[in-house]
Amino acid sequence: MAPIVTNLRDHKRPQSAGNRRRISILGATGSVGRNTIDLIERGGDAFTVEVLTANTNAEALAAQARKLRPRCVAIGDAQAYGALKEALAGTGIEVMAGPSGMVEAAARPADWTMAAIVGAAGLEPTLAAIRRGGVVAIANKETLVCAGDVVMAAVREHGATLLPVDSEHNAIFQVFDFDRIEAVEKIILTASGGPFRKLSLAEMRDVTPAQAVAHPVWSMGAKISVDSATLMNKGLELIEASFLFPVPEPRLEILIHPQSVIHSMVAYIDGSVLAQLGSPDMRTPIAHALAWPGRMAAPSPRLDLAVLGSLSFETPDPARFPALTLARHALRSGGSVPTTLNAANEVAVEAFLANRIGFLDIARIVERTLEQLPRTPVSTLDEVRATDEEARRIAAVLVGTR
Repeated sequence: MAPIVTNLRDHKRPQSAGNRRRISILGATGSVGRNTIDLIERGGDAFTVEVLTANTNAEALAAQARKLRPRCVAIGDAQAYGALKEALAGTGIEVMAGPSGMVEAAARPADWTMAAIVGAAGLEPTLAAIRRGGVVAIANKETLVCAGDVVMAAVREHGATLLPVDSEHNAIFQVFDFDRIEAVEKIILTASGGPFRKLSLAEMRDVTPAQAVAHPVWSMGAKISVDSATLMNKGLELIEASFLFPVPEPRLEILIHPQSVIHSMVAYIDGSVLAQLGSPDMRTPIAHALAWPGRMAAPSPRLDLAVLGSLSFETPDPARFPALTLARHALRSGGSVPTTLNAANEVAVEAFLANRIGFLDIARIVERTLEQLPRTPVSTLDEVRATDEEARRIAAVLVGTR
């Protein structure tokens, strides 16, 4: 399996005329997008923003665009085009809308792209950015879960550089020895355990969406917060790690670490375990990717281990968190199964947030969808789309029968 980046040793930070790095932010109004903008604004003249996109929040996107003055913006919701166009009248900023507009904006020239569109909707814009080469910082784990083989083939074909932004994968990236892969014994992904880490199954049955989105450590969007509560988020990260790092599934482990200070670890055959530590602030991994292969200042709270006092760890309970077992099954099965897993989970989480199903129903609907949709090979984007659509149809039917 090829390394995550191309030409790692010889890579030089891409710069545009005037020594300013051209930036595209796909998913600018989400938490990762906003944190990226915060760092760019702190970077002074080091960066210039070329593209901003958002899904539905035209008002927030317009405010960002008026401040950062990109060449173009795109809104996923085509019905929001008029409002966005009016809000940016007289600025000279090009406005696009709809799925095709998002893909076109992602394909615009840039040195560095933040791919932070949540869910499977981020797949095609991320692929468009990869196909024009350059550096793509990937915060959208569903892209690799749904179409890892397709995405990595595009990275190799177009000479793109793929950098992980998820705190766990970024941590691994910082301590993984790509030059001596044979010395890696295992990768250990850490997880906070979410808000229901200590609840019994009986107690989980009655939890509400409001409780599920109240993550004890990280500030995230509703969908990702629910995934963290079910630990599906960690299952998706397990699948993503299998594409980013050349380590087989049996040597990918998950460990609960409630303090979220150790973001992940790599164990080596000599007994060494290398870990990346830091306060739980997404601006740290974003800054690492934004400045790579260098470093830049970030305003993240500094870690004080003496004040923290102690770190704790525990093994995740598969009985209370069946999403982890489902994700491992999808990873081992390969082909279309990870795509099915992700699509069914998105449908189930949306239904839970709308109070149409219970918390424990999320994993059950994913499991039943996996049972009903056979595995098929996936080597093209059309095959990914077909599987995604059929999985969503089956999951929606199952949601309706709850």
